[in-house]
Amino acid sequence: MKSTEKYLFLFLVLAGLMGTTNNNLSAQEIYQLPRDFLREAFDENIPLVQTLDINAEMRTEAARILRHNYGVERIGYWSEGARTVWILEEIGRYRPITVGLIVSNGEIERIRVLVFRESHGWEVRYAFFTDQFKGLSLDADKNLTENIDGISGATLSVNALRNLARLALYFDEKVQSE
Repeated sequence: MKSTEKYLFLFLVLAGLMGTTNNNLSAQEIYQLPRDFLREAFDENIPLVQTLDINAEMRTEAARILRHNYGVERIGYWSEGARTVWILEEIGRYRPITVGLIVSNGEIERIRVLVFRESHGWEVRYAFFTDQFKGLSLDADKNLTENIDGISGATLSVNALRNLARLALYFDEKVQSE
């Protein structure tokens, strides 16, 4: 098994465990497997996973972006030139939402909800919402350069995707500056 496949297998196992621990609170909908998102992003030629070590400064900024502590010491990503792909998770209300993000030349190229585990807010998976992120980057304060319209009844899911977009763009900045 290649290292990329091992990483994805481990990710899927952990995501599956997280999604089955309290099914009475929410449903788990898998819209796209992470490996399929990667295949789509790289036209089947998935590069090896790379690792970004999260130092204290980055952890502080990530916590500011997410509005809670970011307890991860390193994060995997895939890169091809000035294009990075991130598979990140953030809690909506109670459960994690798994999102695939493609950043190209410092701008969001694509954002897709891969796995949704909440009982409300699933509308964030549709293109009418995710298309708003295309072409956005970060301003000097690490905010998105344009506002994202919310969805009534899905505020926490909207916030989760907005924050993950900011986080992916921030991490991409760090990768590109290395």
